[in-house]
Amino acid sequence: MTKFKSRAKDNFARRDHYQEITDKIIAALEAGTRPWQKPWDPNVAGGSAMPVNAATGHRYRGINVLMLGMSALAFASQDPRWCTYRQAAERDWQVRRGEKGAVVFFCKQIQIEDGETTDVCDDRAKRIPVMRSFTVFHASQIEGIPPFTPLKADHTPWARAEAADIILRNSKAIIRIGGDRAFYSPSTDHIQLPPDSAFHSAEGQAATALHELAHWCGAKHRLNRDLTGRFGSAGYSREELRAELASYFVGNTLGLPTDVPNHASYLASWISVLKSDKREIVRAAADAQKIADYLLAFHPDYAALADDPDDGIEAEQTDGATSVAIAA
Repeated sequence: MTKFKSRAKDNFARRDHYQEITDKIIAALEAGTRPWQKPWDPNVAGGSAMPVNAATGHRYRGINVLMLGMSALAFASQDPRWCTYRQAAERDWQVRRGEKGAVVFFCKQIQIEDGETTDVCDDRAKRIPVMRSFTVFHASQIEGIPPFTPLKADHTPWARAEAADIILRNSKAIIRIGGDRAFYSPSTDHIQLPPDSAFHSAEGQAATALHELAHWCGAKHRLNRDLTGRFGSAGYSREELRAELASYFVGNTLGLPTDVPNHASYLASWISVLKSDKREIVRAAADAQKIADYLLAFHPDYAALADDPDDGIEAEQTDGATSVAIAA
């Protein structure tokens, strides 16, 4: 144990993964952009799948969706595939000389005395969170990789116009129509939406409804998140960040636009929260993935066909990894 702690301390001194991730997100927010936002119209560009590992077929999740989404390579084509150098070599594919990859992460907890473990980096528990980093390369950087064949509609039956309606209906959430604001009320456990005519498109209405449904699932008898924060508070900002990221994950999976307009003050509040806690974006992304999984499970086609939620990073991507252990 002493030897492990020594190595971990040396690695941490060399590289702080949490700070690297946070600095990258903050830089984009300070430039006035949400780094997870698609810079294209999916109806024009033909949509884009969530990133997947080319070798295992597993989808990347949580913070890795954000990290890969911020890479310019993600916009170069509609190919969502990434893998490590070793994974490519094992399949006789070759990463072109001089290519620079993107960094993804794997988080786990090392149990220390209470016998419990978890797979989400969270320093609130009495365990040692360990984050490992891996370099992955986009399919466009790899020679010999088979051509990408987009899944046909019959292989993604959840990615249809009525998907949001199906999820909303099966959730059995109480939805009231009227007024000029969209919100979720924890005290009455209902979602309030403006009339359909107030939205520019059906897709915009669906994206807004799913954003509020992300808040709805945080109720104590569902995913049990803290929904007590008032507008302008750090707690409110943290919850909005989770709903924002969850909307991105769900929208990309369903092929819906993810641009739910936010006032500039939201960007400023997120910057403040992230600057005060370098681990917050990793926790927020993990919580957002839980929200997305919870909501997508209300679509029977997705629930039946969704793959193993483990993206297989630790098991499959073992080359070029660095680890950092941080005492809780």
